[in-house]
Amino acid sequence: MGCVADETPPIPVPPAGDSGSPSEGGPKTPRRGLLVRGASAAGARTGRVVHGTGRRIRRATSAEGAGESGLAKLIELHALNSFGDMLIAIALASTVFFSVPTGEARGRVALYLLVTMAPFALLAPVIGPLLDRMPHGRRSAMAMSMLARAVLSWTMAGPVISGSLTLYPAALGVLVASKAYGVVRSVVVPRLQPPGLSLVKANSRVTLAGLMAGMLGAGVGGLLHLIGPAWPLRGAFLVFVVGTLMAFHLPHAVDSAKGEQRAVLHSPEHAPRKARLRTVGPSVILALRAVSSLRALVGFLVMFLAFLLRSDPVAGLRPTVAIGVVAACAGAGNALGSALGSWLRTRRSEAIVTVALLLATAAAFTAALWYGLLTVALVAATAGAAASLGKLALDALIQRDVPEAVRTSAFARSETVLQLSWVAGGGLGITLPLDGSLGLGVAAALLTVSLLWTLWSLTRLGRSSPHPSARPRSVG
Repeated sequence: MGCVADETPPIPVPPAGDSGSPSEGGPKTPRRGLLVRGASAAGARTGRVVHGTGRRIRRATSAEGAGESGLAKLIELHALNSFGDMLIAIALASTVFFSVPTGEARGRVALYLLVTMAPFALLAPVIGPLLDRMPHGRRSAMAMSMLARAVLSWTMAGPVISGSLTLYPAALGVLVASKAYGVVRSVVVPRLQPPGLSLVKANSRVTLAGLMAGMLGAGVGGLLHLIGPAWPLRGAFLVFVVGTLMAFHLPHAVDSAKGEQRAVLHSPEHAPRKARLRTVGPSVILALRAVSSLRALVGFLVMFLAFLLRSDPVAGLRPTVAIGVVAACAGAGNALGSALGSWLRTRRSEAIVTVALLLATAAAFTAALWYGLLTVALVAATAGAAASLGKLALDALIQRDVPEAVRTSAFARSETVLQLSWVAGGGLGITLPLDGSLGLGVAAALLTVSLLWTLWSLTRLGRSSPHPSARPRSVG
């Protein structure tokens, strides 16, 4: 590293008349030579910064055995995936949401939900079982997801300028490909889990990398949008092309499916006699219901607050500033939840999920009763943290209670259920009147129902299972 600064190219000697003012008693100092030397030094410094940053990132992703197990490569791939998805989100938001008046924007987003989310709600239950049937092609599945989004990003670059309806089918394809990647990624993490790292920590590390890359992608997407509305999509095309190549560099263990079976998402008492060994257990069902409610809250807040703050911004702020503040709080809460996941104890996962749901419910009630910038930011941050932490607790329960033979299948199905919950919450947010207290009150009431159900299930679980760590067993 120390020799980089000494590799400055020699200063070219300019022709007469191009030189600067001569120094008294010394040789002339060429102006062009100063520019070349300055540019070369700046390039060398930039190279050292980029190289040093790259080494620090690689050291962080490879810590605690992640480099040897191959988890580091998945972390880097997921960061690239989140970066590209954010570029697409910036491009679509600028076209569907910000480029038209509020009333028209609500209709366009409703159309977007109808054309993209509704078909996805029908396709999503198929994604998990379909991927289950190709356990030996997970790297190919992730690569195809990246390649599909690369092609669709380039395809949308034209319609995003004209606002053509052909944008929506392409957006649906991007959504399906993105969620297919998410399902496969959830399945892959246990295969790359280092021996000294819990699954919760591994998932937390992957999630944090995605969040940081998404924040960076938001900034880059905003800058590209200043050039033109199609440029974020062109940037996404390049990102996903690189991601396609990176997917094939994941370890071969990703494609291993030795001893795997398909999971059944219902409680043992309701399972057929021959299928009881393949159920996920009541603790996982309890957590899945609670986390689904939290994910629905996130979808609701995204849709409801986006329009509410645009039509009636709080605290006298401009709409874009108010939306930016709430989005930043939600992102910070999400990152906080992922960071807390590093200290998550699997023995207390049921309680953690319940507490996360309780906090989100309390925050929603607070925002409904005292609607304002502070309470809206509070509910956004709490929802982000609770959903992130709840998802990690759910992962911990799947690791603890689900037999290894069906664990990867359970991850795939839980991810599909959570995505459908987001869709349901977003649909509710787009249909309610734009009244802050009313909308957040409805959300708080629905969360209360889910919370009471979770507490009741937790009480039943405590009475029927004195040892929560015991895995479900077949009686036959």
